[in-house]
Amino acid sequence: MQRYTYKVVEVREKLLGGKMSGDKLEKLLNDHAGDGWQLKAITSAEVKGRVGPGGVDGLLVTFERPVQ
Repeated sequence: MQRYTYKVVEVREKLLGGKMSGDKLEKLLNDHAGDGWQLKAITSAEVKGRVGPGGVDGLLVTFERPVQ
């Protein structure tokens, strides 16, 4: 039976240059794919900021890969 491990990356708009960018998201996906991670899901979410109680719009990007 195949086993998997998962990784969730929080992506805030500021990490993508202040605005959600397809090119920057594509780079993130390709960087992780190069390490053997496969995209499992992208979820829109309010991601907690570093300062203050509020959050910012962002994405939760979930990857999976087989356990080796």
